[in-house]
Amino acid sequence: MAIVYTACKQKPAPVKPQPSFKLVHGISFTEVRRTFKSGVSFSDQGFQLEPDWKFTFLSDDSINIYSPEKKKFFNCPVIFDHDSIFNIAWAWMRVKKITKDSIKFQVLEVENKKIQYDRSFIYMTLYSDNYIKNVLHTDSATLVRPSRQDTLYIKHKAEMADADPKYAFGARIPASLTSNSPLVSVIKTSVTKSELENITTADDYLTPDFRVTIHKAYENFNYPIVILVDSKGVLHFSKSHNMQMPEFAESENRVMTAITNGYLKHYLNVKPGTTLGIAHASKIVVTVKGLKN
Repeated sequence: MAIVYTACKQKPAPVKPQPSFKLVHGISFTEVRRTFKSGVSFSDQGFQLEPDWKFTFLSDDSINIYSPEKKKFFNCPVIFDHDSIFNIAWAWMRVKKITKDSIKFQVLEVENKKIQYDRSFIYMTLYSDNYIKNVLHTDSATLVRPSRQDTLYIKHKAEMADADPKYAFGARIPASLTSNSPLVSVIKTSVTKSELENITTADDYLTPDFRVTIHKAYENFNYPIVILVDSKGVLHFSKSHNMQMPEFAESENRVMTAITNGYLKHYLNVKPGTTLGIAHASKIVVTVKGLKN
């Protein structure tokens, strides 16, 4: 069943002929740019879109496409829906442009067979391998590098984050913590991708998670703390990572602030997070466990 628009009922538009990929059958394409509607490849939270599609249309209903996770090519279906909308390798796409040299898609978010236009704001640009090599005289590794527009965007965001912690954003190379004391151990945890739980590997840099154990602490304690790491690598208590009962929040926050200032600042070496080589304020989650003995 075809997906449908979410707009109000209107007079049906004239039926357009089905678009064809015949022009590019047998031509290898590589994705060179993936951006938001703004034209930059970074979200406000710091998430970076990364181009990774490689494919060849075998026919109008079949595509040979590369899987970055399995590191091999697979033949997958291409299903026409309506207008210029296709399901390509189980992803909904609107064809914006197609020539022998380049293809541009709009990635569509679809729920219950309805296009969610407010969330369909990602665009993909692919060049043919021949165009990259013989016309542009370069390679895909060069073309996928962040643009000047990306750099200016991150510089602006970094300045805003320095001025006000509420603008802190995930660092592409996240802040790092290491111990400078035999009494303190630090473990950086990593996430496991899970589509069911909406977890991606990007969570590793968007919400870095650390486990810090302090031996010979003043008492036994265990606090999950959200900490701001500023562009100089200085730690600042932000909030509890757990839900708090209102009547205990003030006292708990005092304790977590003291742990941050008294233990973490003294016993940890800190490197600030960076994006495109620019240091900026970002937030991390640190679960601090104190052992009295």
